[in-house]
Amino acid sequence: MGAGHACHIRGGKGNQDRYVPLPKRTLELLRELWKTHRHPTLLFPAKGHSGLGAATATEPTSRTTLQRAFRLALQASGVKKAAHVHTLRHSYATHLLEQGENLRQIQVNLGHKSPLATVIYTHLTSLSQTQHQQRLNAFMGNL
Repeated sequence: MGAGHACHIRGGKGNQDRYVPLPKRTLELLRELWKTHRHPTLLFPAKGHSGLGAATATEPTSRTTLQRAFRLALQASGVKKAAHVHTLRHSYATHLLEQGENLRQIQVNLGHKSPLATVIYTHLTSLSQTQHQQRLNAFMGNL
């Protein structure tokens, strides 16, 4: 991967490996998290019932533990919308689209083989429609 930082996703969407770009701040936070357990290969190791086994864990954090942590974070955030861990994936794609990221890059980041999966996944929001209208007006006004 070029300049920047990436997270290696193993066995993700479609059981495919890929690299997803990370914002610098996210990388810094993940490094701080890693310092709490210093596991040689897992970023989110299962801690076990005692909470002390993270450094020697043989498995990643379970889906149940992740879902529980997400529910607690959602409550702490004050967000009242119904959301699940998968909602983060959809929000990520939608926010990138709203920021003007091209659909092909979003497709790569999400691990979609078909661009149609990405188009369906990243519904057009009113903000992206407004931005499109502004770009269209600017383009057509220059002719």
